[in-house]
Amino acid sequence: MNGVLAEAREFVRGMEENPAPERVEVALMPPFTLLHPLAEKLSSRGIRLGAQNVYYEPKGAFTGSISPLMLRDAGCHYVILGHSERRDIMGEKEDTIKHKLLAAWDAGLEPILCIGEHLEDRKAGTTNKVLDQQLAILEGSDNSKPLTIAYEPVWAIGTGVTPTLDEVRETHAFIHEKLQGFGQDRRVLYGGSVNPNNAAELLALPGVDGALVGGASLKADSFSQIVVAASNLDR
Repeated sequence: MNGVLAEAREFVRGMEENPAPERVEVALMPPFTLLHPLAEKLSSRGIRLGAQNVYYEPKGAFTGSISPLMLRDAGCHYVILGHSERRDIMGEKEDTIKHKLLAAWDAGLEPILCIGEHLEDRKAGTTNKVLDQQLAILEGSDNSKPLTIAYEPVWAIGTGVTPTLDEVRETHAFIHEKLQGFGQDRRVLYGGSVNPNNAAELLALPGVDGALVGGASLKADSFSQIVVAASNLDR
């Protein structure tokens, strides 16, 4: 919940001062109020647009909600589902997230499904159990439908603390293995205090197919540095 129109315009100007992304897909997920104003500007730079959340009904008496069709109409390609803040603060459960997933697919959107454990889960050694439960909504789903997974250890979001590289690598390996068990072949992004200083080493890890960037995406300069780090990867 950051950014008004003047700040968004400043961000776009900052992106224009940096090299256009090469060898890497870039997407921005601003608040709902900024989707339409940014759609054309981002498209002209080859940057895809996404939303941070959606409701699962196409229309109706759901005051204050945004439908998947509205997101498509605003120019969105992506929508984030199951972000830890939606789960923890707004109380979203797996059945609600699954409804949203199916609705996003019906509208032609590509969901970015967020999964991740809390610090007590990591300390208790139950990370994989938590992720297994969160990924269970994909069992039996159609692998031809577009989908990206984002692993975000909740205790690393906005704290400046990241898991060790071994922890990230091992967790991504588990997620890929679990997805393969469902017959799913998906990109798995890492999210959790990604910044210009750690992006290159995180993105170079096997099984890490990209980044879901939080605080560092609020400024064009720091976000552009992460894009450059991804572009420079030798793979």
